[in-house]
Amino acid sequence: MKRLDAGLRGDGPVSLLQLKAELARRLLKPCRLCERRCKVDRLAGKTGYCGVDKPRISNRFVHMGEEPDLIPSYTIFFSGCTFECLFCQNWDISQRETGTTLQAGAVARDIDEHFGDVKNINWVGGEPTPNLPFILDVLTMAKEPTPQIWNSNMYMTEEAMALLHGVADVYLADFKWGPGDCSKKYSRIHNYWEIVTRNHVLANEHAEIVLRHLVMPGHVDCCSRPVLEWIAGNLDTSKVIVNVMDQYRPEYKAPGIPGIDQRISESEFLEAYKLARNLGLEVT
Repeated sequence: MKRLDAGLRGDGPVSLLQLKAELARRLLKPCRLCERRCKVDRLAGKTGYCGVDKPRISNRFVHMGEEPDLIPSYTIFFSGCTFECLFCQNWDISQRETGTTLQAGAVARDIDEHFGDVKNINWVGGEPTPNLPFILDVLTMAKEPTPQIWNSNMYMTEEAMALLHGVADVYLADFKWGPGDCSKKYSRIHNYWEIVTRNHVLANEHAEIVLRHLVMPGHVDCCSRPVLEWIAGNLDTSKVIVNVMDQYRPEYKAPGIPGIDQRISESEFLEAYKLARNLGLEVT
């Protein structure tokens, strides 16, 4: 059997983070980081479905726009995404190859410089999943013990979830679609419900979750209700905060698509919000 630390540089002790980073690199050939499993050889510079050949950081700054308990949050935005949401509000970075290629050591130094000034490091996009090996490389080099937030659509493989165990202190997790065809129709995703519910259970076992549910126009019964009922019935809700969000606006391609070409109504939001409260969920 090939040793887990084969290929690691140096002759000194190998940390768990270094092992995780090496295992994450091995998931790049062929790529098995997200459940699209497009299996391109990203170590050879091939581009996956996500549009990522190598990590590109589109922006990084101290963010004050997250949930109150999480701010100030040093937020690192990657370009590329494993979803293709027709209404994406960050489509300029999620659906395009933008941003700057940086060395892991430079990002690690930047993170350390913010230690004490922020509550956490917030990995987001786009989607952070295609960049997991780079992120783990950064964390092997960072010296300060800043808490880590995994801000994600939660469409990772079980292999990727295993590598995040012990790394992610909080999952800032999206859970938008119900078990029907809405995810396929509007985000171009297959098996969304099965994969995301599995990953929320795994995340719930190892860390706290701030779970975001964006209420979509016309989707209270098909999506909001089953999502919120599933959370109440399947997770340890003592470790879950739910953010029922009313921020939907028709962006990107949505203005030309009937059904998602409008904002949600106040009654739709209140119905979803009250349902979450009636289910006993902690709602922010």
